[in-house]
Amino acid sequence: MKIHEYQGKQLFKKYKVPVPNGILVHDKSEAAAAAKKIGTTPVVVKAQIHAGGRGKGGGVKLAKSPEEAEKHAGDIIGMQLVTHQTGPEGRLVKKVLIEEGMDIVRELYLSLILDRETSQVMIMASEAGGMEIEEVAEATPEKIITERVDPVIGVKPYLARKLAFALNLEGDVFKQAIPFIINLYQCFVKEDLSMLEINPLVVTGDNRLLALDAKIDVDDNALGRHPDIQEMRDLDEEDPNEIEASKFHLNYIQLDGNIGCMVNGAGLAMATMDIVKHSGGEPANFLDVGGGANEEMIENAFRILLSDNKVKAIFINIFGGILRCDILAKGVVAAAKKLSVTIPVVIRMEGTNMEEGHRILEESEINFIVGNGMKDAAKKVVQAIQ
Repeated sequence: MKIHEYQGKQLFKKYKVPVPNGILVHDKSEAAAAAKKIGTTPVVVKAQIHAGGRGKGGGVKLAKSPEEAEKHAGDIIGMQLVTHQTGPEGRLVKKVLIEEGMDIVRELYLSLILDRETSQVMIMASEAGGMEIEEVAEATPEKIITERVDPVIGVKPYLARKLAFALNLEGDVFKQAIPFIINLYQCFVKEDLSMLEINPLVVTGDNRLLALDAKIDVDDNALGRHPDIQEMRDLDEEDPNEIEASKFHLNYIQLDGNIGCMVNGAGLAMATMDIVKHSGGEPANFLDVGGGANEEMIENAFRILLSDNKVKAIFINIFGGILRCDILAKGVVAAAKKLSVTIPVVIRMEGTNMEEGHRILEESEINFIVGNGMKDAAKKVVQAIQ
């Protein structure tokens, strides 16, 4: 689950990680008072959406007076902000963060992520802050420092000092960096985060080290332990179909293609998308109904697929184990009749009660296309829309 910058900074404060003073506003009429309360010249008006690149898209502006802060807030709130991470449709901005401006001397980069190869938290740091870390990794990979953290030991002062030295920090700022990095690690672990990124991490003219930004992903599987973070979920920032799917315990991610995929198991779902692409098609989604799907879940999965206007055909690829093929077939037939499906539906079933599943499909009097294996089914679904 993603959270907004202002929410990430609330977590940082909880762990004594320094951040600029800021006030969240939902209407431009609140902006001038917020700017006066912060009391610096200038202040920064920052759009709050779940995407990076806000500055390049016009979603971050400096204001030299409370009146200018109000004007910028009015321009940003309600705009459809387009960045390299939103896609061409952009995101509607509903709130902005008014934050203190500061004299920035250096812009650095700091992040914590899970390194799945070593099953450890990896800390990444760079002196090339304020720009996309992917660009830095491609052009000048030597500028990125990485350290993996032993989960038994955690981040001790020696490791924090090593990172501070690598960032060429000195004097008071060096001393501030030690608790900064240790506390950031504590935040990452105790709040069950899967990604934490500060870009930029800034050094100011008055020798302060501050997290100027906060990009955080929380492990969905751990939200039960964090009701306070669960309340931070912003449904306005999520795809409506993905929200609907989560209500029925379906794993759904919308993509840009026109072939809807319904599969049981994440690995098979990935393989299904691959073979659709290999056959010349474009998958419209990742949809894993799981091993314990019933007729109701299958109907809801169908409804979610059909709600995407781009979907021109549906590919159902099921390996019958826990989810038996006859149960799937009954659910597919019921859903197709109830929802009056008019687009081609290609089904490939293997496994438990496969023969019974095929009999149910044949007797349904619905014109399903049955694939003889995964490769054949993928070819048929691509041909169905050509």
